[in-house]
Amino acid sequence: MRYMTIVKGSENLAASGPPPAELFEEVGRLMEEGVKSGKMVSFGGLKPTSSGARVRITNGKIVTTDGPFTESKEVIGGFSIFNFASKEEALEEARKFMELHQRLWPGWEGEVEIREMYEEEDDVRAEQIEGSRAHETVRR
Repeated sequence: MRYMTIVKGSENLAASGPPPAELFEEVGRLMEEGVKSGKMVSFGGLKPTSSGARVRITNGKIVTTDGPFTESKEVIGGFSIFNFASKEEALEEARKFMELHQRLWPGWEGEVEIREMYEEEDDVRAEQIEGSRAHETVRR
């Protein structure tokens, strides 16, 4: 099963300071292990929101907003895509990643969100329709 892990944290590094070089080295080793084992499919870090933009629909209109997004308490800082046998294995790997942050960057606060990805054999449309029906039933 493929899982995406999404790292979120504050873009304001005033409280924690910048990430230490040792953290980059240790995360690099962790990623290298994931690639060698065949579990890591892809990964990447994201530049600050000041270099980004948002496109949304508001009141039926498409609105574009250039970054930075100062109203955001947390932003996505990076992602990884893994092949794991189970959600438990995904949780174990996310804990290892967060333990590195806890040990090497103690002032940082953030989270890793873990999401299972749809696979080619999944009937995405049927799942979404069923989810929509469940939502409609709850609203009634």
